Amino acid sequence: MGLGGAYTGLARDVTAGYWNAAGLSQMDYPEIGYMHVERFGGVVSFDYAGAAFPVGGRSSFGVMAVRSGVNDIVNTLNAYNPDTGQPDPAYQAQITRFSAADYLFGFGYARRVSERLSVGGTGKVTRRSIGDFADAWGYSVDAGVQYRARGAFARGDRLTLGLQVQDALPYVQSWSVDPGAFAVDCLDDDGEPYDACLDENGELIDGNAARYDSLFSQQIPEGQTEIVTPVARLGSGWTVPVSGRGSNVTLALGVDVRFDGRRAFLLNAGDVSFEPRLGAEFDYRGILAVRGGINRVQYADRLGWDITPSVGAGLNLAQFSINYAFGDFGGASSELGYSHRISARLRLEQPALQRGE
Repeated sequence: MGLGGAYTGLARDVTAGYWNAAGLSQMDYPEIGYMHVERFGGVVSFDYAGAAFPVGGRSSFGVMAVRSGVNDIVNTLNAYNPDTGQPDPAYQAQITRFSAADYLFGFGYARRVSERLSVGGTGKVTRRSIGDFADAWGYSVDAGVQYRARGAFARGDRLTLGLQVQDALPYVQSWSVDPGAFAVDCLDDDGEPYDACLDENGELIDGNAARYDSLFSQQIPEGQTEIVTPVARLGSGWTVPVSGRGSNVTLALGVDVRFDGRRAFLLNAGDVSFEPRLGAEFDYRGILAVRGGINRVQYADRLGWDITPSVGAGLNLAQFSINYAFGDFGGASSELGYSHRISARLRLEQPALQRGE
Protein backbone atom coordinates (compact mmCIF):
# COMPACT_ATOMS: atom_id res chain seq x y z
CA MET A 1 0.00 0.00 0.00
CA GLY A 2 2.93 2.35 0.66
CA LEU A 3 3.80 2.18 -3.05
CA GLY A 4 0.20 2.71 -4.09
CA GLY A 5 -0.13 -0.96 -5.01
CA ALA A 6 2.37 -0.60 -7.88
CA TYR A 7 4.14 -3.84 -6.97
CA THR A 8 3.45 -6.22 -9.86
CA GLY A 9 6.84 -5.61 -11.44
CA LEU A 10 8.75 -5.50 -8.15
CA ALA A 11 7.43 -8.48 -6.17
CA ARG A 12 10.26 -10.87 -5.40
CA ASP A 13 9.57 -12.15 -1.88
CA VAL A 14 7.00 -14.37 -0.17
CA THR A 15 4.18 -11.92 -0.98
CA ALA A 16 4.76 -12.47 -4.71
CA GLY A 17 2.26 -15.31 -4.48
CA TYR A 18 -0.35 -12.58 -4.08
CA TRP A 19 1.08 -9.78 -6.26
CA ASN A 20 2.74 -11.73 -9.08
CA ALA A 21 3.67 -15.38 -8.64
CA ALA A 22 6.54 -15.10 -11.13
CA GLY A 23 8.46 -13.11 -8.50
CA LEU A 24 8.72 -16.17 -6.25
CA SER A 25 11.54 -17.40 -8.48
CA GLN A 26 13.78 -14.56 -7.22
CA MET A 27 13.91 -15.95 -3.68
CA ASP A 28 17.11 -17.68 -2.55
CA TYR A 29 15.88 -18.66 0.94
CA PRO A 30 12.54 -19.74 2.45
CA GLU A 31 10.36 -16.91 3.74
CA ILE A 32 7.33 -16.56 5.98
CA GLY A 33 5.12 -13.49 5.84
CA TYR A 34 2.07 -11.99 7.51
CA MET A 35 0.08 -8.84 6.76
CA HIS A 36 -2.87 -7.18 8.49
CA VAL A 37 -4.85 -4.27 7.05
CA GLU A 38 -7.57 -2.15 8.64
CA ARG A 39 -9.49 -0.13 6.05
CA PHE A 40 -12.00 2.69 6.45
CA GLY A 41 -11.39 3.19 10.14
CA GLY A 42 -11.35 -0.53 10.91
CA VAL A 43 -14.64 -1.39 9.21
CA VAL A 44 -12.95 -3.72 6.71
CA SER A 45 -10.14 -6.03 7.80
CA PHE A 46 -7.71 -7.92 5.58
CA ASP A 47 -5.32 -10.65 6.72
CA TYR A 48 -2.68 -12.46 4.69
CA ALA A 49 -0.36 -15.29 5.75
CA GLY A 50 2.04 -17.02 3.41
CA ALA A 51 5.15 -19.13 3.11
CA ALA A 52 7.42 -19.79 0.15
CA PHE A 53 10.61 -21.71 -0.48
CA PRO A 54 13.03 -22.25 -3.39
CA VAL A 55 13.41 -25.66 -5.01
CA GLY A 56 16.48 -26.49 -7.05
CA GLY A 57 18.19 -23.79 -9.04
CA ARG A 58 15.21 -22.26 -10.83
CA SER A 59 11.87 -23.06 -9.16
CA SER A 60 9.94 -21.90 -6.09
CA PHE A 61 6.73 -22.92 -4.37
CA GLY A 62 4.44 -20.87 -2.18
CA VAL A 63 1.23 -21.18 -0.19
CA MET A 64 -1.01 -18.45 1.17
CA ALA A 65 -4.27 -17.86 3.01
CA VAL A 66 -6.24 -14.61 2.84
CA ARG A 67 -9.29 -13.32 4.66
CA SER A 68 -11.03 -10.05 3.87
CA GLY A 69 -14.25 -9.12 5.57
CA VAL A 70 -16.54 -6.93 7.62
CA ASN A 71 -17.28 -8.12 11.14
CA ASP A 72 -20.04 -7.42 13.67
CA ILE A 73 -22.76 -6.59 11.15
CA VAL A 74 -26.01 -6.08 13.03
CA ASN A 75 -28.91 -8.40 12.18
CA THR A 76 -32.19 -6.77 13.25
CA LEU A 77 -34.49 -9.21 11.46
CA ASN A 78 -36.28 -10.16 14.69
CA ALA A 79 -35.66 -7.00 16.70
CA TYR A 80 -38.84 -5.13 15.77
CA ASN A 81 -42.60 -5.44 16.09
CA PRO A 82 -44.09 -6.38 12.69
CA ASP A 83 -47.45 -4.82 13.61
CA THR A 84 -46.13 -1.37 14.53
CA GLY A 85 -42.94 -1.33 12.50
CA GLN A 86 -41.15 -0.09 15.64
CA PRO A 87 -38.34 -1.72 17.64
CA ASP A 88 -39.43 -4.43 20.03
CA PRO A 89 -39.25 -3.38 23.71
CA ALA A 90 -36.64 -6.11 24.23
CA TYR A 91 -34.96 -5.52 20.88
CA GLN A 92 -31.42 -5.67 22.24
CA ALA A 93 -31.88 -9.32 23.16
CA GLN A 94 -33.12 -10.04 19.62
CA ILE A 95 -30.17 -8.48 17.83
CA THR A 96 -27.53 -10.85 16.51
CA ARG A 97 -24.29 -10.15 14.67
CA PHE A 98 -22.59 -11.77 11.71
CA SER A 99 -19.65 -11.33 9.36
CA ALA A 100 -19.42 -11.00 5.61
CA ALA A 101 -16.05 -12.34 4.52
CA ASP A 102 -14.04 -13.66 1.60
CA TYR A 103 -11.52 -16.47 2.12
CA LEU A 104 -8.80 -17.44 -0.32
CA PHE A 105 -6.39 -20.37 -0.24
CA GLY A 106 -3.68 -20.40 -2.86
CA PHE A 107 -0.78 -22.54 -4.04
CA GLY A 108 1.83 -20.86 -6.22
CA TYR A 109 4.66 -22.04 -8.43
CA ALA A 110 7.30 -20.03 -10.28
CA ARG A 111 10.20 -20.89 -12.52
CA ARG A 112 13.09 -18.85 -13.80
CA VAL A 113 13.08 -19.56 -17.53
CA SER A 114 16.28 -17.59 -18.05
CA GLU A 115 18.39 -15.13 -16.10
CA ARG A 116 15.97 -12.38 -17.09
CA LEU A 117 12.60 -14.06 -17.53
CA SER A 118 10.41 -15.74 -14.91
CA VAL A 119 6.91 -17.17 -15.13
CA GLY A 120 4.52 -18.32 -12.43
CA GLY A 121 0.97 -19.06 -11.45
CA THR A 122 -1.26 -19.41 -8.41
CA GLY A 123 -4.15 -21.83 -8.12
CA LYS A 124 -6.90 -20.46 -5.88
CA VAL A 125 -9.87 -21.79 -3.97
CA THR A 126 -12.20 -19.10 -2.67
CA ARG A 127 -15.12 -19.07 -0.30
CA ARG A 128 -17.42 -16.10 0.25
CA SER A 129 -19.90 -16.00 3.10
CA ILE A 130 -22.56 -13.61 4.34
CA GLY A 131 -23.22 -14.90 7.84
CA ASP A 132 -25.50 -17.93 7.71
CA PHE A 133 -27.53 -16.37 4.91
CA ALA A 134 -25.45 -17.32 1.88
CA ASP A 135 -22.09 -18.61 0.77
CA ALA A 136 -20.26 -19.26 -2.47
CA TRP A 137 -17.32 -21.36 -3.64
CA GLY A 138 -15.07 -20.58 -6.55
CA TYR A 139 -11.89 -21.79 -8.24
CA SER A 140 -9.48 -19.92 -10.45
CA VAL A 141 -5.86 -19.37 -11.49
CA ASP A 142 -3.65 -16.29 -11.59
CA ALA A 143 -0.82 -16.23 -14.13
CA GLY A 144 2.20 -13.94 -14.09
CA VAL A 145 5.45 -13.08 -15.81
CA GLN A 146 8.42 -10.90 -14.87
CA TYR A 147 11.24 -9.66 -17.04
CA ARG A 148 14.44 -8.11 -15.73
CA ALA A 149 15.74 -5.80 -18.44
CA ARG A 150 19.27 -4.51 -18.77
CA GLY A 151 19.83 -1.13 -17.16
CA ALA A 152 19.85 1.50 -19.86
CA PHE A 153 19.23 4.82 -18.13
CA ALA A 154 21.88 5.08 -15.42
CA ARG A 155 24.94 3.21 -14.25
CA GLY A 156 24.01 0.19 -12.15
CA ASP A 157 20.27 0.66 -12.53
CA ARG A 158 17.73 -2.19 -12.73
CA LEU A 159 14.51 -2.20 -14.73
CA THR A 160 11.87 -4.87 -14.12
CA LEU A 161 8.61 -5.42 -15.98
CA GLY A 162 5.71 -7.53 -14.78
CA LEU A 163 2.29 -8.77 -15.80
CA GLN A 164 -0.22 -10.64 -13.70
CA VAL A 165 -3.57 -11.80 -15.04
CA GLN A 166 -5.84 -12.28 -12.06
CA ASP A 167 -8.45 -14.99 -12.66
CA ALA A 168 -6.89 -15.90 -15.99
CA LEU A 169 -9.17 -18.94 -16.26
CA PRO A 170 -12.94 -18.45 -16.07
CA TYR A 171 -13.72 -17.74 -12.42
CA VAL A 172 -17.14 -19.14 -11.60
CA GLN A 173 -18.78 -18.55 -8.21
CA SER A 174 -21.72 -20.70 -7.23
CA TRP A 175 -23.89 -19.12 -4.53
CA SER A 176 -26.20 -21.05 -2.24
CA VAL A 177 -28.76 -19.45 0.08
CA ASP A 178 -30.10 -20.85 3.35
CA PRO A 179 -33.79 -19.88 3.60
CA GLY A 180 -33.77 -20.89 7.26
CA ALA A 181 -31.44 -18.00 8.07
CA PHE A 182 -34.20 -15.60 7.01
CA ALA A 183 -36.64 -16.99 9.59
CA VAL A 184 -38.86 -14.34 11.18
CA ASP A 185 -40.16 -14.70 14.73
CA CYS A 186 -43.89 -14.13 14.40
CA LEU A 187 -44.79 -14.61 18.08
CA ASP A 188 -44.85 -11.83 20.66
CA ASP A 189 -43.62 -12.13 24.24
CA ASP A 190 -46.91 -13.79 25.24
CA GLY A 191 -46.61 -16.41 22.52
CA GLU A 192 -49.37 -14.85 20.42
CA PRO A 193 -48.87 -14.30 16.68
CA TYR A 194 -48.48 -10.79 15.33
CA ASP A 195 -51.33 -9.65 13.09
CA ALA A 196 -48.86 -8.97 10.30
CA CYS A 197 -48.00 -12.67 10.28
CA LEU A 198 -51.59 -13.82 9.75
CA ASP A 199 -53.09 -14.64 6.38
CA GLU A 200 -56.49 -13.51 5.14
CA ASN A 201 -58.13 -16.35 7.05
CA GLY A 202 -56.49 -15.34 10.33
CA GLU A 203 -54.12 -18.28 10.25
CA LEU A 204 -50.38 -17.99 10.90
CA ILE A 205 -48.57 -17.78 7.58
CA ASP A 206 -46.68 -21.02 7.07
CA GLY A 207 -43.09 -21.14 5.84
CA ASN A 208 -40.13 -18.74 6.08
CA ALA A 209 -40.37 -17.65 2.46
CA ALA A 210 -44.07 -16.76 2.69
CA ARG A 211 -43.61 -14.87 5.97
CA TYR A 212 -40.62 -12.95 4.67
CA ASP A 213 -42.52 -11.98 1.52
CA SER A 214 -45.56 -10.88 3.53
CA LEU A 215 -43.61 -8.76 6.02
CA PHE A 216 -41.03 -7.17 3.74
CA SER A 217 -42.66 -7.40 0.29
CA GLN A 218 -39.49 -9.12 -0.90
CA GLN A 219 -38.60 -12.66 -1.78
CA ILE A 220 -35.75 -14.52 -0.13
CA PRO A 221 -32.83 -14.40 -2.60
CA GLU A 222 -32.07 -17.55 -4.53
CA GLY A 223 -28.69 -19.09 -5.22
CA GLN A 224 -27.07 -18.24 -8.53
CA THR A 225 -23.86 -18.58 -10.47
CA GLU A 226 -21.60 -15.60 -11.23
CA ILE A 227 -18.69 -15.27 -13.62
CA VAL A 228 -15.94 -12.92 -12.43
CA THR A 229 -14.07 -11.09 -15.18
CA PRO A 230 -10.25 -11.17 -15.20
CA VAL A 231 -8.02 -8.25 -14.25
CA ALA A 232 -4.71 -7.64 -16.03
CA ARG A 233 -2.15 -5.93 -13.79
CA LEU A 234 0.84 -4.43 -15.57
CA GLY A 235 3.76 -3.07 -13.60
CA SER A 236 7.31 -1.83 -13.86
CA GLY A 237 10.02 -0.83 -11.42
CA TRP A 238 13.17 1.17 -12.01
CA THR A 239 15.82 1.03 -9.28
CA VAL A 240 18.75 3.46 -9.36
CA PRO A 241 21.69 3.55 -6.91
CA VAL A 242 22.12 7.00 -5.34
CA SER A 243 25.38 6.51 -3.45
CA GLY A 244 28.26 4.12 -3.15
CA ARG A 245 26.96 2.71 0.13
CA GLY A 246 24.07 0.60 -1.08
CA SER A 247 21.24 3.16 -1.08
CA ASN A 248 18.69 3.10 -3.90
CA VAL A 249 15.71 4.96 -5.27
CA THR A 250 12.94 2.92 -6.89
CA LEU A 251 10.18 4.32 -9.07
CA ALA A 252 7.18 2.06 -9.65
CA LEU A 253 4.33 2.28 -12.13
CA GLY A 254 1.32 0.02 -12.44
CA VAL A 255 -1.93 -0.15 -14.38
CA ASP A 256 -4.87 -2.41 -13.56
CA VAL A 257 -6.89 -3.17 -16.68
CA ARG A 258 -10.45 -4.21 -15.80
CA PHE A 259 -13.22 -5.51 -18.02
CA ASP A 260 -16.27 -5.04 -15.78
CA GLY A 261 -17.57 -1.72 -17.10
CA ARG A 262 -16.24 0.70 -14.49
CA ARG A 263 -16.59 4.31 -15.57
CA ALA A 264 -15.04 6.41 -12.80
CA PHE A 265 -11.38 5.74 -13.58
CA LEU A 266 -9.30 8.31 -15.40
CA LEU A 267 -9.20 6.24 -18.58
CA ASN A 268 -11.93 3.93 -19.81
CA ALA A 269 -13.23 2.68 -23.13
CA GLY A 270 -16.52 0.83 -23.12
CA ASP A 271 -16.32 -1.97 -20.58
CA VAL A 272 -12.53 -1.63 -20.28
CA SER A 273 -11.08 0.67 -17.62
CA PHE A 274 -7.50 1.54 -16.69
CA GLU A 275 -6.59 2.14 -13.04
CA PRO A 276 -3.13 3.74 -12.72
CA ARG A 277 -0.87 3.24 -9.70
CA LEU A 278 2.29 5.17 -8.87
CA GLY A 279 4.92 4.67 -6.20
CA ALA A 280 8.42 5.66 -5.11
CA GLU A 281 10.82 4.31 -2.48
CA PHE A 282 14.10 5.45 -0.98
CA ASP A 283 16.04 2.53 0.51
CA TYR A 284 18.88 3.51 2.82
CA ARG A 285 21.55 0.80 2.69
CA GLY A 286 18.97 -1.98 2.84
CA ILE A 287 18.06 -1.02 6.42
CA LEU A 288 15.42 1.70 6.28
CA ALA A 289 12.96 2.45 3.48
CA VAL A 290 10.45 5.27 3.08
CA ARG A 291 7.69 5.08 0.49
CA GLY A 292 4.92 7.08 -1.10
CA GLY A 293 2.32 6.34 -3.73
CA ILE A 294 -1.03 6.96 -5.37
CA ASN A 295 -3.41 4.04 -5.70
CA ARG A 296 -6.52 5.64 -7.12
CA VAL A 297 -7.11 8.34 -9.72
CA GLN A 298 -10.79 8.80 -10.54
CA TYR A 299 -13.11 11.47 -11.86
CA ALA A 300 -16.86 11.75 -11.41
CA ASP A 301 -19.11 14.57 -12.54
CA ARG A 302 -20.60 15.11 -9.09
CA LEU A 303 -17.43 14.60 -7.03
CA GLY A 304 -14.73 15.84 -9.38
CA TRP A 305 -11.22 14.45 -9.08
CA ASP A 306 -10.51 11.76 -6.51
CA ILE A 307 -6.83 11.02 -5.89
CA THR A 308 -5.94 8.68 -3.02
CA PRO A 309 -2.35 8.87 -1.73
CA SER A 310 -0.47 6.51 0.59
CA VAL A 311 2.79 6.60 2.53
CA GLY A 312 4.82 3.96 4.30
CA ALA A 313 8.10 2.88 5.83
CA GLY A 314 10.03 -0.34 6.31
CA LEU A 315 12.78 -1.57 8.63
CA ASN A 316 15.08 -4.51 7.84
CA LEU A 317 16.87 -6.20 10.74
CA ALA A 318 19.03 -9.06 9.49
CA GLN A 319 16.55 -11.80 8.52
CA PHE A 320 13.47 -9.99 9.84
CA SER A 321 11.66 -7.03 8.30
CA ILE A 322 8.61 -5.03 9.30
CA ASN A 323 6.63 -2.57 7.18
CA TYR A 324 3.89 -0.05 7.86
CA ALA A 325 1.69 1.87 5.43
CA PHE A 326 -0.94 4.57 5.90
CA GLY A 327 -3.55 5.25 3.22
CA ASP A 328 -6.96 6.63 2.32
CA PHE A 329 -6.12 9.93 4.01
CA GLY A 330 -6.94 11.96 0.91
CA GLY A 331 -9.67 12.05 -1.69
CA ALA A 332 -13.20 10.74 -1.27
CA SER A 333 -11.98 7.64 0.59
CA SER A 334 -10.82 9.78 3.52
CA GLU A 335 -14.45 10.45 4.44
CA LEU A 336 -14.86 6.71 5.11
CA GLY A 337 -11.89 6.51 7.49
CA TYR A 338 -8.16 5.98 7.21
CA SER A 339 -6.43 2.70 6.37
CA HIS A 340 -3.46 1.10 8.11
CA ARG A 341 -1.34 -1.83 7.01
CA ILE A 342 1.38 -3.61 8.94
CA SER A 343 3.35 -6.57 7.68
CA ALA A 344 6.23 -8.72 8.86
CA ARG A 345 8.54 -11.07 6.99
CA LEU A 346 11.05 -13.65 8.21
CA ARG A 347 13.78 -14.83 5.87
CA LEU A 348 15.40 -18.12 6.88
CA GLU A 349 18.99 -17.50 5.78
CA GLN A 350 20.46 -20.86 6.73
CA PRO A 351 23.11 -22.49 4.50
CA ALA A 352 21.14 -25.73 4.40
CA LEU A 353 18.07 -23.86 3.14
CA GLN A 354 19.75 -21.81 0.41
CA ARG A 355 18.67 -22.32 -3.19
CA GLY A 356 20.64 -25.06 -4.87
CA GLU A 357 22.34 -25.02 -8.22
